[in-house]
Amino acid sequence: MTPSAAAEASTLLQRSERQTQVVRGLEAVLPRHALLWNAEDTTPYECDGLTAYRQRPLVVALPETQAQVQALLRTCHALDVPVVARGAGTGLSGGAMPHALGVTLSLARFNQIIKIDPASRTAKVQCGVRNLAISDAAAAHNLYYAPDPSSQIACTIGGNVAENSGGVHCLKYGLTLHNIVKIKGFTMAGEAVEFGSDALDAPGYDLMSIVIGSEGMLAVTTEVTVKLIPKPQLARCIMASFDDIRKAGDAVAAIIAAGIIPAGLEMMDKPMTAAVEDYVHAGYDLTAAAILLCESDGTPEEVEEEIQRMSAVLRTHGATAIAVSRDEAERLKFWSGRKNAFPASGRISPDYMCMDSTIPRKRLADMLLAIQQMEKKYRLRCANVFHAGDGNLHPLILFDANDPDQLHRCELFGADILETSVAMGGTVTGEHGVGVEKLNSMCVQFSAAENEQMFGVKRAFDPKGLLNPGKVIPTLQRCAEYGKMLVRAGQLKRPDLPRF
Repeated sequence: MTPSAAAEASTLLQRSERQTQVVRGLEAVLPRHALLWNAEDTTPYECDGLTAYRQRPLVVALPETQAQVQALLRTCHALDVPVVARGAGTGLSGGAMPHALGVTLSLARFNQIIKIDPASRTAKVQCGVRNLAISDAAAAHNLYYAPDPSSQIACTIGGNVAENSGGVHCLKYGLTLHNIVKIKGFTMAGEAVEFGSDALDAPGYDLMSIVIGSEGMLAVTTEVTVKLIPKPQLARCIMASFDDIRKAGDAVAAIIAAGIIPAGLEMMDKPMTAAVEDYVHAGYDLTAAAILLCESDGTPEEVEEEIQRMSAVLRTHGATAIAVSRDEAERLKFWSGRKNAFPASGRISPDYMCMDSTIPRKRLADMLLAIQQMEKKYRLRCANVFHAGDGNLHPLILFDANDPDQLHRCELFGADILETSVAMGGTVTGEHGVGVEKLNSMCVQFSAAENEQMFGVKRAFDPKGLLNPGKVIPTLQRCAEYGKMLVRAGQLKRPDLPRF
């Protein structure tokens, strides 16, 4: 037996022994039907929406009660077994990718809406409730939950809390952080914790703001109380065409500069427009270099005034065509393309990697032009769709994961986009999180001292480092290795920023 074969055999033996130990420990606190460990049963959990990176978990657990979650965490803590919490698996940064020697904690069975309270305009729900299901349940009271990720038909509120998810209406109504009242869950040690309050404020540090967006590294969320808001009396959408990307970008900045905060302000470039129009037939202008979707909601009088003001700004900044939705059906038709951008991209490419960076609004055109040059450099196509109002980009790099060279070029392309975003005064993520996808790019965004501060918060909640380890915060060694690679490749765009 060769040395490599011997090492592989030893690793498999260690995995098998560890698996037996973990299953035996969890069988004492969970019913047998709530545990999966055979390869054919655990393979469906090997990745989330970022399919380029996969890892089969040691064990998958599907508890059904709070007591079972607590007992599972206590058992894994005692055995020093890593735990990765998972919702619907719609995340796009690999945040729910399993640990090879850990337990994937599926919270899919926590799918009950506990209470809709129209008087306080809140909903208390379990973590596995789908985002859209909350609005469906609140509709009888003329209320809804505002954050609306494109995956809202499937993504869960627990996952939204982990990633601080946004959506096309986050410009006006805020991210998950701005729409949550209270969170309940457990630490890795199995200690019950509660963040936030039913009151307007909670005493002490604002720990809820730390937990939201922590990507499952600090606590396991099991119950969430969300804010509900009244449905607007009317909503109308403008679809504006531009023959130049820079004009479209300037129009976005001009709308905000005019003191207008649209309910939604989205932008798509020509490749993305073509992909979605072929898929959903939303009536998009296929000759436009870019289109903007600008929505207004409120009373009929408010909407009429805002539509007129936005239309004037769009015309002043070079819109070649403007269409305003005449009724609710047409408004939803306009949005159908934007909401289906990701599946539409899946129809034209074997795989895609969706990036998620944020830049100042005034740099939108600069970034799109830079991406066009990157397409030539890395010999890959890229379709762009993004929350233009807050500068949150979603470039979709199209590639074939079966070709290792294409995957490598795709990774370099993605890293280039993120590092260019930082160089333009932005950040490496807007709403999808860091996960494993942007781990290296965190080295460009933050210094070693800043990363260590984040590790300090992690240790305060999880001293053993067992909750979703190896994600979000890069180690000093990893940053040093990544910095050397950037220097060799000539891609270090901000030599003043990293502390390699």
